[in-house]
Amino acid sequence: MNRGRRGVRGALARLRGRDIEIKSRGELEAMRAAGALVATTLAAVQQLARPGVSTAELDALAEQTIREGGGVPSFLGYHGYPASICASVNEQIVHGIPSASQVLTEGDLISVDCGAIVDGWHGDAAVTIPIGAVSEADLALSAACEAAMHAGIAAVRAGGRLSDISHAVQVATEQAALRDRADYGIVAEYGGHGIGTSMHMDPFLPNFGDPGQGPRLRPGMALAVEPMLTAGEPETRELADGWTVVTADGSRAVHWEHSVAVTEDGPWLLTAPAD
Repeated sequence: MNRGRRGVRGALARLRGRDIEIKSRGELEAMRAAGALVATTLAAVQQLARPGVSTAELDALAEQTIREGGGVPSFLGYHGYPASICASVNEQIVHGIPSASQVLTEGDLISVDCGAIVDGWHGDAAVTIPIGAVSEADLALSAACEAAMHAGIAAVRAGGRLSDISHAVQVATEQAALRDRADYGIVAEYGGHGIGTSMHMDPFLPNFGDPGQGPRLRPGMALAVEPMLTAGEPETRELADGWTVVTADGSRAVHWEHSVAVTEDGPWLLTAPAD
């Protein structure tokens, strides 16, 4: 989830990222516990997600999994958000509210964003799940977004600059668009963020930009890397519920995210599945 970090101007203004939280090794290990619980929860949701299942059922399973794992859902009650996951289907980009009336059907794409708090530390990740037989174009869009996320993660290196991550996401997206002969849009209004004792912290992390800008990456920083791509134009609009963000042109959208720590040895994927 990424609430209150909207607008290109706001993204650029936050690029310097004041007061970035630096964690000790022990604190990052505590974040890893939260991240592993998020990974377990997303795996459970992926197992359940199929035609005929409602997004409310996915949300109920996510909350149960988080609480049984000793955590608290990060999203539930956040700025009044009414659920434990964001479940964004097809043209919905992010912040889709789970509903009993939103029943998955063959060919849908659903992006599930999940957060958990364990002992005061946050984990945050998102996946896009194909429902049944999905078109090759939709699978390619999701694969492009996942690859862009991993390119961004690879740039989470001590001594680099924040916008190195942004640039890596952008370049990977552009390369995928050329390979797939598609015109993928990078959603500008939303992006990654710092994470730790709060779900959303400085710095804001755009998904595009020139390298070599912004704060220097230091061991102990933790960032959520989360590109959102569209199959058409990147413009968005928010629905009347005050949360759900959709593509303005009705094109499909996808969302992938991992929480990552900066270490001397390279990026540490905090929301990877437990060993």
